[in-house]
Amino acid sequence: MPTTGPAAAADAKAAAAAQADHDHGRRWWTLATLGLAQLMVVLDATIVNIALPSAQAGLGFSDADRQWVVTAYSLAFGGLLLLGGRLADLFGRRRTLLIGLVGFALASALGGAATGFGMLVGARALQGAFGALLAPAALSLLTITFSDPKERGKAFGIFGAIAGAGAAIGLLLGGVLTEFLSWRWCLYVNVPIAVVAGLGALRFVRTVAPAQGVKLDVPGVVTAVLGLSGLVYAFARAEQEGWSDPVTMTLIVVSVLLLVAFVLIQQRVAHPLLPLRVVLDRRRGGAYLAIGLAAIGMFAVFLFLTYYLQRTLEFSPLRSGFAFLPFVAGIITSSTVVVPRLLPRIGPRLLITTGQLLGAVGLLYLWRLQADSGYLVHVLPALFVMGLGMGLIFASCFNTATSGTQPSDAGVASALVNTGQQVGGALGTALLNTIAATVTASYVRANGQTPAVLAEAAVAGETRAFLVSAGVFLLGAVLSLLVIPSGPNPVSHRGAPVPAGH
Repeated sequence: MPTTGPAAAADAKAAAAAQADHDHGRRWWTLATLGLAQLMVVLDATIVNIALPSAQAGLGFSDADRQWVVTAYSLAFGGLLLLGGRLADLFGRRRTLLIGLVGFALASALGGAATGFGMLVGARALQGAFGALLAPAALSLLTITFSDPKERGKAFGIFGAIAGAGAAIGLLLGGVLTEFLSWRWCLYVNVPIAVVAGLGALRFVRTVAPAQGVKLDVPGVVTAVLGLSGLVYAFARAEQEGWSDPVTMTLIVVSVLLLVAFVLIQQRVAHPLLPLRVVLDRRRGGAYLAIGLAAIGMFAVFLFLTYYLQRTLEFSPLRSGFAFLPFVAGIITSSTVVVPRLLPRIGPRLLITTGQLLGAVGLLYLWRLQADSGYLVHVLPALFVMGLGMGLIFASCFNTATSGTQPSDAGVASALVNTGQQVGGALGTALLNTIAATVTASYVRANGQTPAVLAEAAVAGETRAFLVSAGVFLLGAVLSLLVIPSGPNPVSHRGAPVPAGH
């Protein structure tokens, strides 16, 4: 006969304690699994960029169509992130993570085997859609796996390093794969990564029951997906057609109106897609704002410094990828050494602000580049300083933006971090491309079209983009000081984050 009464309760309590100890012992393997999943998503934001010329030659699509290989991914990823985060809350985060990994692997295999432009773009869109499932699921699983402040700081430091350095690693890996294998391997490489991450998730990531009391907010989903996708597409279109293009302006206006409608809906529905309590907390709201602004500046470095290295210094794609390693070293140093030690003591405000100031310093150093500047003296130090700043920002923001959320909000709070990064990157790329192109054209008109002038004009446009990005970081530093409260993130006596407002 089954045991009943006090004995049964004691057995159940002992079993729960044993399971908790078992899960605790697997927590670092869980981090490795979730970090691998996050790396795959971040890699794909840049790894294909270096492979684009080879893919274009192989499949025969035009320069005008080339942007869609990148835009299709960012559109699906950025537009569906909030929905993906809520689905993780609704159906369970481990299950959502596994579905995202399988779908991402299949979409990557489809893209690698593409026989035409449409097939490649469709696969990239599918990658973005499944990435929007697995990215918030991975971050929310990390949030519930690490609750002790010291361990949480270390875990989020590693995860933040992956999120920040992944784009730079993508440039390096893309160069290696394109040069020694084929552009197709920039997509195929996701299959073994997803397989390893999937096996790790089955073995180490604990099953978490779906959040209670969560329902899908259909009007919120429609307005959020259309608003975010429209905004990302408008920014991508602005790169090609300019900001004065009527279609671009119409898309921006309509997208902003849809997002305003989304906020109004969230205030009124019983089960909002994005409960406003998630963003109205000053620590979390400040972290979302900081990571969005940081993405603007960071993507400027990747984009325009790649142009400078390849066009002006005549680096190969492979050598350009290796040139970003100081950036990766800086991120790893600050996010895994500095943030875990200081964040539990002093809180995110000073760390994020310092990171933004370091980002501004690095960009101001790059602003002084000339056509005859050398890499070791004029580029490497700036990249390392920027990497230090990005490590402080990303590790602190990922930790803070998911701290203190209610269990039912963990997925959507995690999604919002990735949304800020994605939309900020799209806005920064479009805005800074326009500024750089305008400065370059003005320089050529004023000085003629000799080869020397054209080289100087390109550098003039790139350095102006660096200067504007430095201003964005300085703005972020001021806003962080004004918005984010001082002191550590609040924790309960057990070390677990407490709900906002307590």
